[in-house]
Amino acid sequence: LSRRGTVTHESILDAPRLRPRRIRTVTLAASPHAAAERLGRSPESDARRRAVLDLLSREPTPLQVDWVYAETRATAEDLRFLEEHDLVVVGETEVWRDPLASADFLPSKPPRLTADQARAWEIVAAAFDDPQRPILLHGVTGSGKTEIYLRAIEQALQRRRTAILLVPEIALTPLTVARLASRFPGRIGLLHSRLTEGERYDTWRRCRSGQLPIVIGPRSALFAPLPDLGLIVLDEEHDESYKEQGQEPRYHARAVAIEHARRTGAVCLLGSATPDLETSYLADLGHIDRVRLPQRILGHQRRLAAQSRRLGVTPRYARMEHEAHGADLPPVRVVDMRQELKAGNTSLFSRPLQQALHETLEAKEQAILFLNRRGEATFVFCRDCGWVARCPRCAIPLTHHPGQEALICHRCAYRRRPLLSCPECGGSRVRYFGAGTQRVQDELASRFPGAQALRWDADATRARGSHEVLLAHFAAHRADVLIGTQMIAKGLDLPLVTLVGVISADTGLHLPDFRAAERTFQVLTQVAGRAGRGLLGGRVLLQTYHPDHEAIVAASHHDYEAFYRQELERRRELEYPPFVRLTRLVYRNADPQRAQREAQRLGRLVRRVLQEAGSLSDLIGPAPCFFERLRGDYRWQLVLRAADPRPFLPAALPQGWTIDVDPVTLL
Repeated sequence: LSRRGTVTHESILDAPRLRPRRIRTVTLAASPHAAAERLGRSPESDARRRAVLDLLSREPTPLQVDWVYAETRATAEDLRFLEEHDLVVVGETEVWRDPLASADFLPSKPPRLTADQARAWEIVAAAFDDPQRPILLHGVTGSGKTEIYLRAIEQALQRRRTAILLVPEIALTPLTVARLASRFPGRIGLLHSRLTEGERYDTWRRCRSGQLPIVIGPRSALFAPLPDLGLIVLDEEHDESYKEQGQEPRYHARAVAIEHARRTGAVCLLGSATPDLETSYLADLGHIDRVRLPQRILGHQRRLAAQSRRLGVTPRYARMEHEAHGADLPPVRVVDMRQELKAGNTSLFSRPLQQALHETLEAKEQAILFLNRRGEATFVFCRDCGWVARCPRCAIPLTHHPGQEALICHRCAYRRRPLLSCPECGGSRVRYFGAGTQRVQDELASRFPGAQALRWDADATRARGSHEVLLAHFAAHRADVLIGTQMIAKGLDLPLVTLVGVISADTGLHLPDFRAAERTFQVLTQVAGRAGRGLLGGRVLLQTYHPDHEAIVAASHHDYEAFYRQELERRRELEYPPFVRLTRLVYRNADPQRAQREAQRLGRLVRRVLQEAGSLSDLIGPAPCFFERLRGDYRWQLVLRAADPRPFLPAALPQGWTIDVDPVTLL
């Protein structure tokens, strides 16, 4: 109708809901001496007004009116009198809502680079003169990647350009901000969803004006309105949280960053200890430049000397060049939980892990226990009739959270109270099975009653600022054991952590997703890297029922190359990325029959188009999604393997369909 001229349409922006925050301020209008003389000749002069002038004479900047009232006990009438006699000027001043305003960061100087870092930095620095391709900084955990990021940011600023540093988790921003703020005080903007609307609004405007030339945040920070962008850094570039999966547009921050950098002439730096397999393959093909940091850096001389005095230990690692000390990656022991069961141990903790925890606590050191699952029990069922407590909207088992006295769906947040009897048969033998972070914490308390434990997962970090509080408590050794999920698998640098225990290395390993093994290898390698980052050394224990799986074996040897080659060959044989491109189409409807019919109808249409075109591309499905029911809707999916899906799909998909090009998961 619009093309025919029957109707017209236009876009109108709503009036802005947010405005700059302004406060009333007062400043001295005359010199302190002249003001005192004029006030002294005034019959209305009194101690309060003189106190106001004395206060203002000591402060060159405007002061908040309310604060002046509080300090001098002056009244609005006093201020009005002073203003009428041209002794003070009352006005308004904008106050920035800055999430970092109350933080205190100690300044730091750049350390001298190791030989590996110097070689890497030479390549990155040269890219600023001619940024042709993205750079993959592939360095083992603790190899000094962050220092390369900092120098790249400094290089961008020296060229009067701006920089974006992306992190995969909001939980990682406090650590990253602390490192950057110590080097670039007052020049950092923080952008993420946990800020208040006012903080985001003010940070956005300060970025656009150039006041804050550095932005840190998760994937959405990529769209900060920085002028003259010179650098984009993706830390932990392999992390799947860089892909938007919940709403349109379903972009991947890595792909957008590469294109954004190309259009703006910026350097794009991708960093990881376990690069995404597709990124590594592009590096093999020469589309991305690869730089390696193969050696873990324990620390530099002054830092280690201070750490040595604090811990009362003697450095035992080889000294590297430029006063840096290096360390090997922590040894990893794989514990076969099948043998533990045969020996009668049904605990969450294997005997080797129990012994390691005992030794760690006795030595007054710290441990991390990793479990890729929150809550206490993964499902609740009746032993009499087999009934399982499921979400009525998603049909997946509910998880028990005793701290919240609730059974919760981790997909749609549905909750109900815990059950004492079975609603199906009325039986009382309702049991809770599985293991989550809360159950690990409970069992730790029963076996090691003297150990102080902290839990770091989505439940424990809902409140604003909770990430910073938890990290500060653990870093100050107010707790002995940190129990957590994926949040603790990356970014933590704690020298007292000498033990990492992975409760169940198999979690996610056998999901029906072609990336399951890669995700498992990445998270195990990352969490293993939290151990041994100080003078005390470290060790890792992986508990698994599949000790011979290639992902477990490679992770236990910190062997990225072995896993990469094996997984790449498997993907080649099965025709999965990076050798083909996938497009996932999902149909949702509250009626299960209609969901199936619509998926079958589109499947027939696409297959006919593929056949008529004589294309080598193919279609997988239709089939129910792994999570078939979600938030009350039934879901069916099609997966198209084609370099470009557009020729084979309708110009407009019917309502109810979503399309995801290059999905990071097929679940």
